[in-house]
Amino acid sequence: MMMRWPASSTRSRAVIVTQISTSSTSSSSPNSSLSWSSSSSAWLVPRNQRGLFHYRAAAPTALPSQVPSGPRLFLATNSANHMPQQHMSTAAAPKRSRTLTLESMNKDILRVEYAVRGEIAIRADDLRKQLAEKPGSLPFKSIVNCNIGNPQQLRQKPITFFRQVAALVDYPDLLEEENLATTKKLFAGDAIARAKSYLKAVGSTGAYSHSQGVPIVRQEVAKFILDRDGFPSDPDNIFLTAGASPGVQLCLQAIIAHQNVGVMIPIPQYPLYSATVSFCNGKAVPYYLDESSSWGLSVEELRRSLKEGQTAGVEVRALAVINPGNPTGQCLSEKNMSEIIDFCHENRLILLADEVYQTNVYEPNELPFHSFKKVLKSKGSNFEDVELISFHSVSKGMVGECGRRGGYFECTGIDPKVKDQLYKMSSISLCPPVQGQLMVGLMVNPPKQGDESFPLYNKEMTGIYESLRRRAVTLRNALNKLEGVSCNPAQGAMYLFPTITLPPKAVEAAKAAGKQPDEFYCLELLNNTGVCVVPGSGFLQKEGTWHFRSTFLAPEDEMDEFANSLTIFHKQFLDKYR
Repeated sequence: MMMRWPASSTRSRAVIVTQISTSSTSSSSPNSSLSWSSSSSAWLVPRNQRGLFHYRAAAPTALPSQVPSGPRLFLATNSANHMPQQHMSTAAAPKRSRTLTLESMNKDILRVEYAVRGEIAIRADDLRKQLAEKPGSLPFKSIVNCNIGNPQQLRQKPITFFRQVAALVDYPDLLEEENLATTKKLFAGDAIARAKSYLKAVGSTGAYSHSQGVPIVRQEVAKFILDRDGFPSDPDNIFLTAGASPGVQLCLQAIIAHQNVGVMIPIPQYPLYSATVSFCNGKAVPYYLDESSSWGLSVEELRRSLKEGQTAGVEVRALAVINPGNPTGQCLSEKNMSEIIDFCHENRLILLADEVYQTNVYEPNELPFHSFKKVLKSKGSNFEDVELISFHSVSKGMVGECGRRGGYFECTGIDPKVKDQLYKMSSISLCPPVQGQLMVGLMVNPPKQGDESFPLYNKEMTGIYESLRRRAVTLRNALNKLEGVSCNPAQGAMYLFPTITLPPKAVEAAKAAGKQPDEFYCLELLNNTGVCVVPGSGFLQKEGTWHFRSTFLAPEDEMDEFANSLTIFHKQFLDKYR
């Protein structure tokens, strides 16, 4: 394709063109790449020669008939109104600045911090890559990810019934009549029946579902809540989500209407809350858990926090409570929960109840799990106007299906018009992953006594639960033997959150490295042992105290080795910085 440069006009101007080609030029054109078109009165430039020339406007002049070979200047007449359609140059074009930079991007994103997947976790990934590429190059054989509650990453076995149903709904050909005889040899009968039921409801796991979630699963969730609490639940008040986190984010987005809206969050806290409040440009209003009383939550502290926020001019709208606690592992008593509801009722606060660890309760006789929905409804009609949103997930408990991304939240006492808006916002994402939704259904409606799969299901769930209890005790005992370390028991959840006392020289070294002391400790732990934990500063903590959070999800047969490597490192670290 040829490009045209008009050669004459009543308002012509010259264009100076740099000839880069060293080929000989003909007498018919100023360059062998150019040819004169008498019909169009223009010099024609082959498109494949773009990049050989650049141009700039110059005073009108005549065009020479010949130009010697080699890099030279020649003149081409060009209309002032018809400059070349392409800018052609071998010289480097001026570098354009990017439109999206750290300086120009949304500042709310820059304020977000999420320590669970922060610098230390990124460093762990780099070390894992190094081990894969250069085995034996590090003083450990593998990375142990104790930074996040991701059970199956640490070899927790999936529940057989759940995976059988998941496999069948994803490959429905196994349910065709001609394959059914073979399928029945591999899959339990109740798993086959459940898969057929789900497929009838969704058509295909590859199809979009209702934006609020598959109706049959929301019905299963409502039945689960009724059986758990003794109070009815309406499927229309339930939203299925891609894990609990998107539900928390959606609700906080709805609550934080302007930058002066505050949300009370526990300290220490799961960074989801501080990160989302920050992203929504709201105000985090901290209340502190009491480490001296097993990370207890006192209403007196809630009152102090609320008053402090309001005195600062913050419009405090909501209270977030994580029960069982993350990262602290505490469980609330029913009496304590009732006091918290009284506090919310008195101060017209929305109660956000994060209950994703409700089956991870390790002192069930002393501190059984109670849902905030149950405690609220038990208080009678005077509390009907309390606004409560409760969250649950398939990622925790003994299910541990983090990658499936399944969860739900239930609205209690929430304005129907607000629910309509939550539905609208859910619709923007079309729907949560259908496989995750079905996993929610399986979690809340597992095999029952008398079902074919119940014996194996019960054995698997009980085995994981008892192993978690033992691992929690093993790791806590090992931590409490370390110099300067003190750790409360895990009443629930999947974590221990020990406090550590670090030598002044270690604190100075951390400062010199531009890091918090517990972050410095955790990086050294990772670099020397391959154990990845999260510094307490990532969860926020009382000024002058240092902690780290570790899961106790490492395989039970490796727990002694894990504890031993931690012990050796800690002694070496203290000796280095005494």
